Amino acid sequence: MGLLDKFRRGLEKSRTAVWGRLGGWLAGGRLDDAVFDEMEEALIAADVGVETAAWLVEEVRRQARRERIATAEELPSLLERAMTEALSAVDPAMRMADAGPTLVLMVGVNGAGKTTTIGKLAHRYRSEGRRVILAAGDTFRAAAIEQLVEWGRRTGCDVVRHAQGADPAAVVFDAIAAARARRADVILCDTAGRLHNKAPLMAELAKIRKVAARELPGAPHEVLLVVDGTTGQNALNQARTFQEAVDVSGIVLTKLDGTAKGGVVLPIVREYQIPVKWVGLGEQVDDLEPFNPAWFAQALCRP
Repeated sequence: MGLLDKFRRGLEKSRTAVWGRLGGWLAGGRLDDAVFDEMEEALIAADVGVETAAWLVEEVRRQARRERIATAEELPSLLERAMTEALSAVDPAMRMADAGPTLVLMVGVNGAGKTTTIGKLAHRYRSEGRRVILAAGDTFRAAAIEQLVEWGRRTGCDVVRHAQGADPAAVVFDAIAAARARRADVILCDTAGRLHNKAPLMAELAKIRKVAARELPGAPHEVLLVVDGTTGQNALNQARTFQEAVDVSGIVLTKLDGTAKGGVVLPIVREYQIPVKWVGLGEQVDDLEPFNPAWFAQALCRP
């Protein structure tokens, strides 16, 4: 299965939400306010959010006037274009350190796929010839440490870990020292993922960020929020909370191998200016791909 097909399969729920409501209106050929109202409701059903749905519809309406579109059948291509432009408005490229190791902090709630994403990203960097250190900063769950150690074994990466219950910032401190000593290129840091509305977790993440910045110039170079593509609008709340605590620089959208409602990434990008940088498209070690705005928009907008 090609990557575009994986996008389409993963976003099946969102695409169905759009086309289940909109298909009949577009086939009718009438281009009137009722069509645009139905488009807005369909986008909201696909978890695009009220504000972003209204903005997208207004963009489509404006383009239709400018290009003198006369029939509703032509609206999907305009919607696809508007989505692509919105998702491309912020740079999705990973930021790497000018000198020394690049530190990437992975954050997100439990079950979103942080540790698995770290393993996949480690595999990708290792395949590019980079030396990678994994930091087991989720000391809240013993299983998280064990899982990261297993990913280290699978990908050939050293893992810096402490005992369960240890200070996560101390783990990151030691990982930075180890990366320098071993001339590593990348440090991938796992973190705890208790519910995003728990204040102690956010304080803990802020401390990790502070220690990283003190010990390594420019660190963390990336703070990636891992979002489960099936969670819908709750992902927007997560983005808001984690952004306030640790200044998120990018999104990893996971679990697009099922039926995800991934439309929520549109308001995250538009309202918070946080780019989507990676998508998880399956369970295999190489099922992590750079985000492609055009493919994502096409997967949502074409029946």
